[in-house]
Amino acid sequence: MGTERYTPRSFEELDPEKRPSFGGALIPVLGLIAFLGIGSALLKLDPHIPLVWSIALVGLLGRYVWGYTWQDLYDGIERSLSMGLQAVLILFTIYGVVSTWVSAGTIPTLMYYGLDLLSPQIFLPITAILVGITTFAIGSSWTAVGTLGVAFIGIGSGLGVPAPMTAGAILTGAYAGDKQSPLSDTTNLAAAVTNTDLYDHIRAMRDGTLIAFGLSVVGFAILGLGFSGAIPAGQITEIQTALTGSYNITFLAFLPLAVTFGLAAAGYPALTVLLAGAFAGAFTSMLVQGTSFVTSWQVFMSGTAPETGSQLVNSLLASGGVSGSAWTIAIVIAALTLGGLLEQTGVLAVLANRLERGVKSSGSLVAATGASAILTNMLTAQQYMSIVVPGMTLRNTYDEFGLDSSDLSQAIESAGTPTGALFPWHAGGAYMAGVLGVSTLSYAPYYFFGYLSPLVLFTFVLAGIGFSGNSASASNTSAANVSDD
Repeated sequence: MGTERYTPRSFEELDPEKRPSFGGALIPVLGLIAFLGIGSALLKLDPHIPLVWSIALVGLLGRYVWGYTWQDLYDGIERSLSMGLQAVLILFTIYGVVSTWVSAGTIPTLMYYGLDLLSPQIFLPITAILVGITTFAIGSSWTAVGTLGVAFIGIGSGLGVPAPMTAGAILTGAYAGDKQSPLSDTTNLAAAVTNTDLYDHIRAMRDGTLIAFGLSVVGFAILGLGFSGAIPAGQITEIQTALTGSYNITFLAFLPLAVTFGLAAAGYPALTVLLAGAFAGAFTSMLVQGTSFVTSWQVFMSGTAPETGSQLVNSLLASGGVSGSAWTIAIVIAALTLGGLLEQTGVLAVLANRLERGVKSSGSLVAATGASAILTNMLTAQQYMSIVVPGMTLRNTYDEFGLDSSDLSQAIESAGTPTGALFPWHAGGAYMAGVLGVSTLSYAPYYFFGYLSPLVLFTFVLAGIGFSGNSASASNTSAANVSDD
């Protein structure tokens, strides 16, 4: 998407006459937190509204306090929207893909056989593992969640597993697999912006990812112990009967799945893969389900509203198509606009500079890097920014502390990539909630990997393991050098 070519301005590159003070840079941060608390939590408004308030606040500060022109501000917005364009296009496409896969019988067939093969007790850990393996193979968490994840939501509902728990397991597997996949865009981006060899970066993350994912799977296994006998009598039979009464349940319905995952594993870009999946879904809908050419493409745009005779199945297989993506797209565009204003006005650079000045040891540098990645996620609502901004800002500081570039790359991805889905206004959080039909705040308590990945990073820092420059002498020498500057 051109993200690799994006270079945020450093503190030194800002015009001193327009550069906000540290206190001034905190105003948009505190404003965003206050607006979200008042607007979303207290007034129960959609998150779009607090984001618009925040955009207005930063815009007014930039124009009338820090002296930027309206064109300066629009330029910042344009760059941010350009960087997030592929994410927006993927959002449009994935909503259509889900609908074509429902019409083709792909998702109904996955649900049908999944209900036969899985039990409530093992469903959650198996879901996390299978989605993790799939994401590792194709390198795209969004693709795995928007296709395989949707099917697991249906299977979980049939087994009596609460949808928020299922969503947590799906996201845990998706982001763990994404972090370790050499095909992942965020993994490649983190290596690129820190000048780290891709496989050195993956190896640096391996232990932390395995620990965080392993603990998550154990957590899901414990949750599964509470589902003994939880399936209502006859519910699986009712669901399967409704599915066979409305769809031709056959292995031919897996054709879109084979095409999509095959192209992804071959290294094709995510948007290309998803478009191919949509065409495969429309073709399979005509071939297997007997749908007309016009209808098979109408569902891509308008979604599905099946009438299977089961209200549960109808709700599980209802989808909005491309038209149903408007709510999510609006959040993403608003969040990208806010992120562009924060970067253009120098707020992000000022905050990063203050963080850098407060670092006194190699351990505190790594911990601060993780914290800055999470903060950037929260402020810009874009996981690419959470990698690019701290990655490029702190690169020289890691050299001064005698740390390897892989220490920086693993810190920004361990804390940046998985945590975006925890924020309702974040592109990842909005996408996951929209495509899975589970709100961000509902699945957040069960998205174990989103918490454990940064926590393991911070634990490694405290224990002095997993990084190249943990010796006290190296830290003290480097800290002295930084303070002399």
